[in-house]
Amino acid sequence: MKPNRALLFISALFLSASLVKAEIKETVVEYKSGGVVCEGLHVVDTAKTGKLPSVLIIHQWTGLSENEKMRARMLAELGYNVFAADVYGKGIRPQPPAAGQEAGKYKADRKLYRERMLSALEVLNKDAQTDVAKVAAIGYCFGGTGVIELARSGAVLKGVVSFHGGLDSPTPADGKNIKGKVLVLHGADDPFVPAKDIAAFEQEMKDAKVDYKLVSYPGAVHAFTQKAAGNDNSKGAAYNEAADKASWDEMKAFFTRIFKADG
Repeated sequence: MKPNRALLFISALFLSASLVKAEIKETVVEYKSGGVVCEGLHVVDTAKTGKLPSVLIIHQWTGLSENEKMRARMLAELGYNVFAADVYGKGIRPQPPAAGQEAGKYKADRKLYRERMLSALEVLNKDAQTDVAKVAAIGYCFGGTGVIELARSGAVLKGVVSFHGGLDSPTPADGKNIKGKVLVLHGADDPFVPAKDIAAFEQEMKDAKVDYKLVSYPGAVHAFTQKAAGNDNSKGAAYNEAADKASWDEMKAFFTRIFKADG
């Protein structure tokens, strides 16, 4: 019996399609913020075409690191167009205790902090594949504080996600400037985020009528998504696999909600 050529052709097409694999492309991007040269990272799946929902990542206290790059790849694999920001500037990647001093500069000068993040957001918004109507920001530790501060600046974002970030604000009235939704993913045993800051943050959100959600993970302390933090909770910062996975799933569900077609 002769093979059906049409069936063979269709089978070949399906085989060819199955062999096409996504390629995650990473591009180092230099840009300026207030005259300072910064070096961020753009990550996207080259199999994706057209405009895409996009995510800005704000790094933890040691600057743009492998951890943020890993998260950028994970987001790109989910179909997002991603830009990992550089708040500190090119080549500034401090380690503790210098990291605390560098982060402290921006926490003490929220105007400067906002300017650096807004410059990075501008880079993302100008990217050809960014759907400017569907942009969000996520951040870790120092960056977790940052994305809420970015929202407080009035930046046009569908939402922000703070992973184990600080919640304090020197100008809580700025909550009224928040345009999108806010998701806070918090370690319930985090000693670096006092109860008074949580209460003040929630009051700020309620006063400003912001659509927000705060999720606390029992047994998790600061830096619970960072494997490099080790596993000793007594140090106040430690990795927690369960909280890491649960918080990532919470973020994914949040993105599904804020990026849906009807907004």
